[in-house]
Amino acid sequence: MAVYAAIDVGTNTLRLLVAEAADAHHFTILHQEQTIARLGEGLMPSRRLQDAPSRRGLAVLKGFAETTRRFKVQHVAAAATSAVREASNREEFVAAVYQESGLSLQVIDGNEEARLTLLGVRHGLRLGSGRVLAMDIGGGSTEFVLARGETIEAMVSTGLGVVKLMEAHLKSDPPSPDELAAIEQVVANRVGRVRDALPDLDGTTLIGTAGTPTTLAAIDLGLSVYTPDRVDGHRLSMTRTRQLLHMLATRPLAERSTIPPLEPGRADLIVAGTTLIMTVMGVLGYDEFMVSDSGLREGLLLDLIGRYPPRV
Repeated sequence: MAVYAAIDVGTNTLRLLVAEAADAHHFTILHQEQTIARLGEGLMPSRRLQDAPSRRGLAVLKGFAETTRRFKVQHVAAAATSAVREASNREEFVAAVYQESGLSLQVIDGNEEARLTLLGVRHGLRLGSGRVLAMDIGGGSTEFVLARGETIEAMVSTGLGVVKLMEAHLKSDPPSPDELAAIEQVVANRVGRVRDALPDLDGTTLIGTAGTPTTLAAIDLGLSVYTPDRVDGHRLSMTRTRQLLHMLATRPLAERSTIPPLEPGRADLIVAGTTLIMTVMGVLGYDEFMVSDSGLREGLLLDLIGRYPPRV
């Protein structure tokens, strides 16, 4: 069997997955980890990756590279999304990543991010031929991909990211109603344009992946420790999501950070992210959404295995 590694360099979280595979469709996880490095902190309005976040990101990626060497990984895919994609100094960061860690970082566009996310979601949830709208909520952007089975019908990448929304609108602790309303307005305007770009959504299942949906599922399930198998496939109604938003948005950050299993690095973002989900559900007409623990990182891994299949 061959050993592979996928690295997702996101605006908020950096994720590593190491797995071995005997064929192109099945893999066994050997190691996985993630670190909230907030790479996109302060990106706007200058559109430059700032020094401190860049140093944090480089340190994490250096550690990831050491882990891949420890596991004797044969094939590595490292992909950067919104923060690096939008940064005017992205080439400097990509070069620094290679110099510091030896990793070749690929900056992918929104459509490729959506395609890979769908690949990971479909594998994780064992989706059949049904029609789904997958929503990948990132720190710098949210991607939507509409698909029937393996066939992609439409993909839309937005600039709606939880780090951007939080930095631009949430100034009070806890957030004020006016600040939440400002996020709702921004998201509603953008998602309204997304809706116009998508075909008919009747009969589709809305699936949410990445940190906000999975964290909400874990809170709803009352988990003291995050458990992927419990989170995968969990459904949250509009009513329950609204209740969770009220519970989170009315607590100051220090108190919110103590809610298990909410990570300290996500506690300041969860209100913006939950507001985004609520607004998306309202604009697109969904009464509930399904949560996927798998997403871009798993899609990267599956795509890598497909390109470099293990020798039989």
